[in-house]
Amino acid sequence: MKSNSTLVVGGGVIGLLGALELAGAGEPVVVLERAEAGRESSWAGGGIVSPLYPWRYDSAVGALARWSQHYYPQLAARLLAATEVDSEVHVTGLYWLDLQDESQALDWARRESYGLRSVALEAVREAVPPLGSGFSSAIYMPGVANVRNPRLLKALRAALQAMSNVTLLEHSEVQGFLYEGERVAGVRLESGEIRAARVVLSAGAWSGQLLETLGLRLPVEPVKGQMILYRCAEDFLPAMVLAKGRYAIPRKDGHVLVGSTLEHVGFDKTPTGEALASLKASAEELLPALQEAEVIGHWAGLRPGSPDGVPFIGEVPQYPGLWLNCGHYRNGLVLAPASCELLKNLMLGETPIVDPAPYSPAGRLG
Repeated sequence: MKSNSTLVVGGGVIGLLGALELAGAGEPVVVLERAEAGRESSWAGGGIVSPLYPWRYDSAVGALARWSQHYYPQLAARLLAATEVDSEVHVTGLYWLDLQDESQALDWARRESYGLRSVALEAVREAVPPLGSGFSSAIYMPGVANVRNPRLLKALRAALQAMSNVTLLEHSEVQGFLYEGERVAGVRLESGEIRAARVVLSAGAWSGQLLETLGLRLPVEPVKGQMILYRCAEDFLPAMVLAKGRYAIPRKDGHVLVGSTLEHVGFDKTPTGEALASLKASAEELLPALQEAEVIGHWAGLRPGSPDGVPFIGEVPQYPGLWLNCGHYRNGLVLAPASCELLKNLMLGETPIVDPAPYSPAGRLG
């Protein structure tokens, strides 16, 4: 393996897209994934291309989200042209129902020039006929899309495998780091060592465990989320709807995804009957016709939970050569394009797309 390569640890959407952007700039890249690429949090999420409650987040999250939202259509087109895999960026708009902080949401939208507006329930029921009857208020943001995340991951994996300057090594769990003086110069695997010019840690919920081997504390922990998938007619649900912390997302083929739980149970990602019952109850309150629909999937994933949802992007000051792109919590799919572009900017000395200071690991690691 070439020692001038960049090693990307983690094969989720952040790791794969980060590798794609670096390789597209001519960098030799090796991606190391502990299991199968794209089969953890990135595969399991809903794929809404917006934070669920964007007005509740730090402006640093908003800056990355806005850039990514504009970039997703061209990313999907680029991947489709390269791989013939359609990531299905599906623009439906999003309705929030019975929000307790509706006035704050509308104030945020005016301040940030987002097209979020209050709408009458009669208009919502006309736009979304299967909506349940127990709601009293709604706000709506047009233009919000969802991406079919398993297909996005499939497209990213295929695009990387077609590039001559990329090596994807699955079932390759990193156990620690190599050093030259105080500089990180590669990683240790069970099968041996790989040296590199730089290492990027994008291992999601597992990132903190790896930094612990350096005596650093990354405040990122696994947060389990369970989802269910219904088989519905293609025209059943024309827009995304969200109420009481649960959402329903229509796919282009009519499948409707409902999620999600928030569980602090360590690295256990076993689906449970209790969560299934809770998700079905939420789904049927939102869309009563789902009582007659078939549940065709139920799964769980582990989000990389961080205290405020602001990811860690940049070089670790204590260990030159080690870069972070992790800690996105519930917004990995949302923030991936901007996070990976910013990482590339910093690594290659380009003008950053946003102010990098809020995401810097400096002063944020224990």
